[in-house]
Amino acid sequence: MQVEDANGAMVYTCTDPMMSDAAMKFLLTRPSVPAPLDPNFCPFVLGKRHYMKKVADSMQYGKLDELAFSVERPGAVGRDKLPVFSESHEGYDASVFLAGEAIRYMLWQRGGFKLMLSGPKKICQDLQAAYSKGGKYEFEMTTMPKIYGVPWECKIVEKAEDLPAKQEEPIVCGKVASGCRIAFDLGKSDVKTVAVKDGEVLDSAETEWDVTNPDPQYHYDVIVKAMKATAAKLPGPLQAIGGSATGAVSANSEATWCDCFPNVPPDTYKEKVVPIFNTIAKNEFGGVPIKVINDGEVTAVAGGQMIGEGCLFGISLGSSEGSGYVYADGSLTGWINENAYNPFDLNPEAPGNVWSPHRGDAAVYLGQRAATRLAQKGGVELPEEMLPSNPKMQAASHVPHAQCLKKIQAAMKDPKTEPQARKIYETIGVYMGYAIAQYCEYLPIKNVLILGRVTTGHGGDIMMEWAKKVLVADFPELGDIKFHTPSEHMKRVGQCVAAAALPELKN
Repeated sequence: MQVEDANGAMVYTCTDPMMSDAAMKFLLTRPSVPAPLDPNFCPFVLGKRHYMKKVADSMQYGKLDELAFSVERPGAVGRDKLPVFSESHEGYDASVFLAGEAIRYMLWQRGGFKLMLSGPKKICQDLQAAYSKGGKYEFEMTTMPKIYGVPWECKIVEKAEDLPAKQEEPIVCGKVASGCRIAFDLGKSDVKTVAVKDGEVLDSAETEWDVTNPDPQYHYDVIVKAMKATAAKLPGPLQAIGGSATGAVSANSEATWCDCFPNVPPDTYKEKVVPIFNTIAKNEFGGVPIKVINDGEVTAVAGGQMIGEGCLFGISLGSSEGSGYVYADGSLTGWINENAYNPFDLNPEAPGNVWSPHRGDAAVYLGQRAATRLAQKGGVELPEEMLPSNPKMQAASHVPHAQCLKKIQAAMKDPKTEPQARKIYETIGVYMGYAIAQYCEYLPIKNVLILGRVTTGHGGDIMMEWAKKVLVADFPELGDIKFHTPSEHMKRVGQCVAAAALPELKN
């Protein structure tokens, strides 16, 4: 259900129904590396593995049915399949639950406007209902059309062979920041900007803003003011603009669905926000080339440039989770990479996500809200308004969370409070380890880059240490993955620096 918080911002209250007792038997399992401050954490990746083990045990009594599904987006198709129990089997509820979440995972990872299902009639009908108006995944079926501008469709076909073939189109962008450029990164707490001359950073700045403001002119003015102040630091005329933003950005740098503007009315959003980046380049900077992509993909680009190697997954732990992947040849997936909305924790009592009606989303495990949610358990002394139960901490605004994070970081510097406060970072490190294993299901990951304000200081090292523990303990085949972290400065503006190279200069 969507409601207004005290500041008039739109937030969601969790309406995700608890999984049935029967489903719990087939999906819930304990991780080998428990999260110190979250003992009931049940990683999605382990839940799926536990389910598959139950499937294997049942196979001795006969072959199971199979659900196949495809998710189509412009120019590409994602496909997957899942063995499922019959409707008369005690594991049927688990099959429906896991299939629905697997589809949701693919939608937020890759994007899509058309879901096609093939398999047993009952489960296909149940999933079709779930992905229809009034169903469990109504949020997805109403949000995806905003991204692609076409109606949502969910169709059942007779055979798996009737599904469209898998198709992916990697994206190639510029890699060299020659000339005088600026770049920006739109986050949910601030607008970061950098000035770059021939690959060298001359200046950087962070401008706080209120993403909950419903007036698109407010956002336009904040972004332009920050960009112009940074452009003034260049030694010559501005030649190009690069950028990154949370949400879905089209190949033409249009903000088709960007949650930095959550409260702009739909009609106004389409008119004013969708073309905002191109409008700024044309009206404020003389029409210089501009290229804007998803913030997660920029994170991956930054990592690939830094270590000189691909097969890299980048995770930015900022106001939320920004993440993306760069292939061995430096190309990008072209996915929407809104992994913050992905299913991550199967604990039936997992916290809800104010940006969606679901519980257990990655947004509250891999970002600023993960740290603030755990702050009290980590022994950090907090005022009343920063306690996890306070309505301000359940609202859409990221301002109190940014302030709370500063208190956590201060506690890490105090020898008296550090032993308990470090458990916050140990817990997030456990989250990160299981997240990486989850992403490895679809991507060949050899390197991981972490950055963002949550990784600042010694906490970032602790997180990587515990993420490695997870991989060694539960996923030894992934034990050779290398972790990388940039300098403290790069952690905060690395996405901007990589974004500066995205646009090609005019001849």
